Amino acid sequence: MKRLFSCLLAVAVLALPVNAGEDKKESERLENCGQVLKEIMDIPDNIPQDLIDQAECIIVYPSVVKAAFGIGASYGRGAMTCRTGEHFTGPWSAPTMMALEGASIGFQLGGQATDFVLLVMNPRGARAILSSKVKLGADASAAAGPKGRNAEAATDVTMRAEVLTYSRARGLFAGISLAGSTVRPDNGANEKVYGKKVGAKDIVFKGAVAVPASAQALVAYLNKKSPKNLSDPKSLQ
Repeated sequence: MKRLFSCLLAVAVLALPVNAGEDKKESERLENCGQVLKEIMDIPDNIPQDLIDQAECIIVYPSVVKAAFGIGASYGRGAMTCRTGEHFTGPWSAPTMMALEGASIGFQLGGQATDFVLLVMNPRGARAILSSKVKLGADASAAAGPKGRNAEAATDVTMRAEVLTYSRARGLFAGISLAGSTVRPDNGANEKVYGKKVGAKDIVFKGAVAVPASAQALVAYLNKKSPKNLSDPKSLQ
């Protein structure tokens, strides 16, 4: 019995550095999400402020890279934060970790690591993404987001989209189509960040966890940048 206990203890000790490293990796990912979002928001010809003010949620995927297992295939990990409350009218939530997968998500920029920012523009899209894997363009309508000081010149297609998508690579910032890509909660990463199993909807809607230190800059920036939801009240019902 004593020998068995010693073996189990040795295994646990050996596992500690791995788990600690993974937790650190997710914390660094959250810090990168905050930095990428601020840098993109600070670009002069950036995401229109009125679209940010109408967004229910924002997803950030820093440094998405082209995978080696297929032409155009790609995989990225990031985080999603939403306005809290039943009608998305409260301050921005603690983040849920997210995954991005796609067969061809616009790597026409030469395979350079690309940052993506997604604006989720209505409650239906937000709840769908928080619940399960969602294919953009099929399960949720998506469009390349317009740039500039405001969205007055945006097309009807853009304004009706549930998700607006943007990218930055090699210093070039642009709206980009992610149709055909899938977004989903990364429950394994959430467990590493929060130290327990917790679902994406519980993080956002129920406030089941506090904002981790690594995400405080991200959430604080959004609360300052867009403290109030200016969506049409009828769309929040």
